[in-house]
Amino acid sequence: MSAWKPTGYPSLSPYLICRNAEALIAFVGEAFGGKVLRRFDRPDGSLMHAEMRIDDSVVMIGGGATDTPALPTHLHLYVPDAVAAFHRAVKAGATVVQEPQRKSQDDDLRGGVRDPSGTTWWIASQ
Repeated sequence: MSAWKPTGYPSLSPYLICRNAEALIAFVGEAFGGKVLRRFDRPDGSLMHAEMRIDDSVVMIGGGATDTPALPTHLHLYVPDAVAAFHRAVKAGATVVQEPQRKSQDDDLRGGVRDPSGTTWWIASQ
C-alpha cells in the first residue's frame, strides 16, 4: 500500500461531474462492468462522490448538487471486445456517436457512444 494513494488505484483518474450521478453509476456498471469501490453520500442521501473500477482504471464521479457545472467529456476505453461493449453501452441507454470501425492508419477497432449524462465513450480493441 502506498502512503500517497489507495492500493490498486492508478495515479491518474478521470473525474466526471454530472447532474444524475445515479444514472451514470448504473450505466457504467451495466455497459462496462464497472464496480463501485467507494461512495460518499451527503446528509440528504444524494451522492457527493463515488469511485468505480473498470478493469485496471478508476473513474471518479461527482453528484449534481454542486456549483461545478457538468461539462461534456470524452473518455477512451480499451476492452477485449469493442463491438460487444459498444452494444452493451447502447442497450444500457447510450446513443450512438460512431459505429465501431477501423480507420486507415489505426490498429484499433473503435466506436463511440454518449451516455445519458453526456459523456462520450470511445470504446476500442486492437
